[in-house]
Amino acid sequence: MIKVHDKHFKVYMTEEEISREVTRVAREIMRDLGDKDPLFCPVLSGAFMFMSDLARALDFEAEMYFVKYSSYEGLKSTGNVKTIIPFPDSCRGRHVVIVEDVIDSGLTMEYLLAEVSKLEPASVSVATFFFKPDSFKSNFNIDYIGRSIPNDFILGYGLDYDDRGRFYKNVYVISD
Repeated sequence: MIKVHDKHFKVYMTEEEISREVTRVAREIMRDLGDKDPLFCPVLSGAFMFMSDLARALDFEAEMYFVKYSSYEGLKSTGNVKTIIPFPDSCRGRHVVIVEDVIDSGLTMEYLLAEVSKLEPASVSVATFFFKPDSFKSNFNIDYIGRSIPNDFILGYGLDYDDRGRFYKNVYVISD
C-alpha cells in the first residue's frame, strides 16, 4: 500500500507485467510501421514513461515530439481540453503515432485527433498503455493497447493524482 495525498493505493500491475505489455505493443508497432519512418507524439505528462520504455523496445529509428494537452483535475476530467504544447508542423505528410498513458472517455483523444488532422499527416495511429472500455464514449480506433482495465483510478508509471505518484515503477489502483 502507498498513500498519495489523501488516498491509499494498492499494487495493480507490477513492473514486470508492464515490461511484457510494452514489448508486445512495440512488436505490433514494428510490424505495422517499422518501414514508414513514424513520428511519435507522446502526450505529456502521463505518457513519458510508456514512451521511454516503448522507444527502447522498438527496433528501428524514429522521431519523437512531445505534445501536451490537459483535461484532468484531481481524480476527474474537466471535460475541457487545454492546448499547452501543440502538434508540430513536422506531422505534415508523416505517419504519426499519438502515444497516451490512458484512454477513458476518449474525449481528449478526439480533440487530439482533430488537431493533428489539421496538419494533414499521411496517417495517424493511437497507442495507449491503458484503455478503459467501460468509460469510452467515442468511436475512433485505438490501434495499440497495452491493457484494457476497469474504470478504476490508477497511478504510477506516469499516471498521477494531482501531480503526485507518477514515478512509481508499478501501477497502483485506488483502494479507498
